[in-house]
Formats: sequence, structure tokens, C-alpha cells
Amino acid sequence: MRVQLVAVGTKMPAWVHTGFTEYAKRLPKELTPKVLELELGSKSKPGNTDAAKKAEADAILAAIPAEHFVVMLDLGGKAWSTEELAGQLAQWQMSGRDFSFVIGGPDGLDARVRARANAIWSLSNLTLPHPLVRIVWVEQLYRAHSILINHPYHK
Repeated sequence: MRVQLVAVGTKMPAWVHTGFTEYAKRLPKELTPKVLELELGSKSKPGNTDAAKKAEADAILAAIPAEHFVVMLDLGGKAWSTEELAGQLAQWQMSGRDFSFVIGGPDGLDARVRARANAIWSLSNLTLPHPLVRIVWVEQLYRAHSILINHPYHK
């Protein structure tokens, strides 16, 4: 199982790289995520998000191999407890498939990305800043993994 994180947004602050790396290095090799950062789409007119979302969707869909299982991170998705995420992770690992997790831009994700998603996961009912989502995502991936291997981190 290979994991990639496809995220709209570049030039993350140093604290994002530090936090993300701290948890990513704790994961086993097969779960260590490859991060693909994509440029924000440009808006044709102020307030017109359609052009930006379309450009971002084009880049996202091009970055995801056809055989990947896609998990979209979205406020409207299903919220899993950490234990439920661990169960999902166990199922995903047993499937033998590779995975792409997607974080959209500030204007959300185009309907084409939603249609490509095999699952939609909500990290929280709170609206989180996109840089922080990267850290929360990788920490929860590590926490779910620690549950599966009976590591005390989750306690």
C-alpha cells in the first residue's frame, strides 16, 4: 500500500513542514505519504471561484493514478472516530491498493473530484485551515496505525 497526499496549496509555513514530518517519519515505509502540492487555481474575476476550482480539479485528477482508491477530505464527509479510522486503515491495507488522499483549495473541491472519490472523510465539524489539515491528517494516520500495532501512543 502506497499513500499519497494530493493537496492544493504550496509554500507552506515552516511549522507545517515540521509538524507533518514529525508524524510522517513515525509511520512505516509502506504508509509514509508522498506529498504532491498543487498550485491554487486562479480566479477569472474576484469572487468567481468556478475557474479556480476547475483548474484545481484538473490538476488533482491528473495527479491521481487510475487504480488508486481516493479519499477526499471534506467538511461534508463522514466523521470517523480514531478507532473507526484504524478499522478503515486495516481494511485499506488488506485491499492491497494504493491510496490518494485529497485536500482541496480554499474554495472547496469541484464536483468532478467528489465524483472520483471512493470515500469522503471529515476530520472535524470545525473548519480547519488547510495547512493544519495536513498535520491533523498525518497525525491521525499515525494514531490509527499505532492502534493496529498495539503501540501505546493512542493511550
